[in-house]
Amino acid sequence: MGKADLRGILKDWRLHAVVFIIVCVTEAIGQFSFKVGPGVILLLPMVYAFIIGLALFFTPLVNEKMAKNAEPLIVLGVTLLIAKIGVTIGPQIEALIAAGPALVLQEIGNLGTIFFALPLAVLLGFKRESIGMTHSIGREPNVGLIVNKFGFDSPEARGVMAVYIFGTVFGAVFLGLIAGFLATTSPIHPLSFAMASGVGSGSMMVAAFPELEDQIVAFAGASNLLSLGTGLFFSIFVGLPLTEKLYTLMSNRKNRKSVTHKGGNPNV
Repeated sequence: MGKADLRGILKDWRLHAVVFIIVCVTEAIGQFSFKVGPGVILLLPMVYAFIIGLALFFTPLVNEKMAKNAEPLIVLGVTLLIAKIGVTIGPQIEALIAAGPALVLQEIGNLGTIFFALPLAVLLGFKRESIGMTHSIGREPNVGLIVNKFGFDSPEARGVMAVYIFGTVFGAVFLGLIAGFLATTSPIHPLSFAMASGVGSGSMMVAAFPELEDQIVAFAGASNLLSLGTGLFFSIFVGLPLTEKLYTLMSNRKNRKSVTHKGGNPNV
């Protein structure tokens, strides 16, 4: 991005005005919580901001140029968030070291998207798109991995981009809500869900357990950094090869069943 582009973004007063109004409205609404069985669902201003922003995108108040200008500002906001997380992680370093293997071995959780999501994707009729969709949680490093190996116009790239976009729009809200709900309904320690929500929103869990605020933010932040750092290597050497192998096995089995059902010879 050049200096001229940055100046143009900063001078887009309509974009800043819309964002400021959304922030004011959502902060005025405040936080709501309601019980679902033994658990608690928390609705924070971030959820309202997401819904209002998405709705405004389809109105004349927000045009395509404003949406384009907002993209680099998101990166800037995330940069500030990472800096805050880094400051929070520091005082909690002893607790993170004590977690040790649990924090590192969380990458095994990436296998869940393969063993659970891949069969479902094949069942729903997805072809090689399912490899890109299910080989990982589909964040920036994984998009780069798939595009580098298969090409931008490949089915695998379309699959990983679909998951990346969906995860960017809905991931933080979904993971934050489900982690907070499960943490209040299950005997599993809240810090375990903080690690699991590292790809989502630790802030939503903080509202459920304010007494663990610093630890939750630290564990969620460290989890996110590990997912970005080690997750790529895990995908290269384990996730992607395993996904390709399982996809080949499942698609071949599905094709044989289809041929047999039609009365053909599956060996032909």
